[in-house]
Amino acid sequence: MELELEGTELRAVLNRLRRAQGQLAGVIRMIEEGRDCEDVVTQLAAASRALDRAGFAIIATGLQQCLTGPNDGEGPGEDREVMRARLEKLFLSLA
Repeated sequence: MELELEGTELRAVLNRLRRAQGQLAGVIRMIEEGRDCEDVVTQLAAASRALDRAGFAIIATGLQQCLTGPNDGEGPGEDREVMRARLEKLFLSLA
């Protein structure tokens, strides 16, 4: 299953990933500087949420494409149950 992100969707996902990248760089810098543990964990949690939201946006787009695409989301040689299992596995990997 190939995922095609359209303009607005792609920009939103990339913005979230860039935000997470910046937050992770901040966490590394904070640890190197010996900053307060609570501040580090707060920043790390924010990075984690940004990654989760990017992942969920990608999965939601994939689900939408699968449900509205040609052949009702079936890829070449792939039945609906196999597709469902793959999407479920992807979704659970973020849970």
